[in-house]
Parts: sequence; C-alpha cells; structure tokens
Amino acid sequence: MADNARAKKLADLIQEVVAEKLQRGIKDPRLGTHVTITDTRVTGDLREATVFYTVYGDDEERASAAAGLESAKGILRSAVGAAAGTKFTPTLAFVADALPGNAKAIEDLLDRARASDARVREASSGATYAGGADPYRKAGDENDEDAASE
Repeated sequence: MADNARAKKLADLIQEVVAEKLQRGIKDPRLGTHVTITDTRVTGDLREATVFYTVYGDDEERASAAAGLESAKGILRSAVGAAAGTKFTPTLAFVADALPGNAKAIEDLLDRARASDARVREASSGATYAGGADPYRKAGDENDEDAASE
C-alpha cells in the first residue's frame, strides 16, 4: 500500500495531465473546450484512478463528452503513464461530477429562503411589541411593590 501523500501527488498529476491532453492533444470534437476536469482520486494501491469532470452544455453535449472520454481513455492513460513514470499506470474511470447540480439545488433553496425572509420582514414591518418594548420587570416598578406587600 502506498501512503496517502503519494496517492494525492499521483492524483494531482493525473488531473493536470488529463486536462492538458484534453485541451491540446486530442482532436475529438466531442471533447472541445467545454469539458473541465474537476477532481481526481486514486486508490491506495495506485491501481485505479477516478477522474471527475463537468461539461458546460445540455444533456446531449454531456452524453457526447462521456462517449468521447471513453474513446480517448487509452490515449489519456498513455499520457499519464509517460508523465508519472510509475511501474504501473493506473486505469482511468471517468465520472460526471455532481457538484454543479448540487450547487444549483443549494442556490435554489437559498433563493427560496431569501424570498421567505423578505415576506416575513414585510409582514412584520408595521408590527408592535405585544407587551411593550421591554417586557421584563425592573426594580422600582409599581408591580414589584404590590408583589412585595402581599
């Protein structure tokens, strides 16, 4: 088993090499400039690497980019092997990153919360306190004197 620092270094190298190769080395039109490598994870034994990517565009472009990455997997693995110089080049698995979708869902929830806060703020703009501005008793109030005499 390799240590985590070595796996992290290899993951960073794979991410860099794959991104560079996609940008300059592969002429597949399905993998144009709209594919972004977001993260890479390598197993502890350095045998398998998972490459996370996002695609700017609609579902059709995402599907074509996934097919393009699968077809370019061998070229990308060869480039990683040449750059890494390790005994065994890890196999590459490409996974569409769910982070942008999750971020959009969170943004939608935050927008709904802001709208709800605005409605509450608007409804409470003319409201007054139910028991006065300061509902707590203070020393010297007439109510305290009545309670003390009883």
